[in-house]
Amino acid sequence: MKILETGDRLYIYNKSVIVKFSGKRGVLSTGVINGGYSENLTAVFNNDAKSGAGMGCQLKASTYEEHMKIIAQELGLDPDFATGIGTAADMKNMSITVEKYEDLSVTALITAGIETNGGRAGDPASYVENNGKTHEIKHGTINIILGINRHLPPRTLTRALITVTEAKTAAIQELLEGSKYSSGIATGSGTDGVILFADLESQDVCNDAGKHSKLGELIGSAVKKGMKNALAKQSGLTPEKQKSIFRRARRYKITAETVWKKYADKHPEKKDKKLEFMEFIKNVETDENIVALTSLYLHLMDQLEWKLLSKKTVREECLEIRELICKKLALDCKFEIEQKENSLTDIFIDTLVKYTEEKWED
Repeated sequence: MKILETGDRLYIYNKSVIVKFSGKRGVLSTGVINGGYSENLTAVFNNDAKSGAGMGCQLKASTYEEHMKIIAQELGLDPDFATGIGTAADMKNMSITVEKYEDLSVTALITAGIETNGGRAGDPASYVENNGKTHEIKHGTINIILGINRHLPPRTLTRALITVTEAKTAAIQELLEGSKYSSGIATGSGTDGVILFADLESQDVCNDAGKHSKLGELIGSAVKKGMKNALAKQSGLTPEKQKSIFRRARRYKITAETVWKKYADKHPEKKDKKLEFMEFIKNVETDENIVALTSLYLHLMDQLEWKLLSKKTVREECLEIRELICKKLALDCKFEIEQKENSLTDIFIDTLVKYTEEKWED
């Protein structure tokens, strides 16, 4: 048991994190039980719904709502006075981040994983909701419980939710983690949940939780730090891990696998040398100079997607960057793809295929 800055008690029990309130709290929750705004709740929780390590999430009832009520009861909570969110992340990988200014404090309890479910707002949907549809908890979820030791009116708590969401997205963008459903940079997962709570018994009232306020600054800082820590603990998603041309470029389907497939199609006599190739390509994958140039190449492709630059300009500048990549790799950049109307993705893959052809000695 741990006492939080808000004065509430934190427990980790039965694959769950539980916060039991020590007084009256204003709560804003995306949870399926007692979601929305409440002032009569006594506890909130975050539950790991996996049936076992490395296994999928299993519901204990025919609906997600009934499932969460059962979870609350198993945790010793009254389902009528608790709200919770579910995840496939391990509670042992939760981050606890506290940001303070004088006697104002923000506490962020975050579990996060987006390796398989990370997406960008506006990506193609996975389903159309119909009445009675069973809720599915997918692997990869960002769950945030945020406590504030001040009295926040409902409108301010709602404004804090916007700041939390912006901070979550900023953390992911600073890691350049791609969507698994489009070529965009992820903004979260498709199953994220948030619970915010504030102290209704505090004599100090905060009326603004936006970015211009000190409270907003603390919320943003706590969530960004907590997000990065949680992602690192859950799946090793760190700045160092992202120093890879393939992790940066996989959202455009540029991977070691796609390079290998194109190389093997051209050189069928090498098809039994895949493992040797994968070892070889690591030499260039994490080369910081190549990673830097790859990032510039990809960002131009992003700007074409966002209609910030013309196709002609993006293509010309990407070919300039390709020449720099070839120079770094000691390749002749005047090979055949320059004369073709290949996609920018294919041009990049062809460059790595050419590198393999000239430099690989298996």
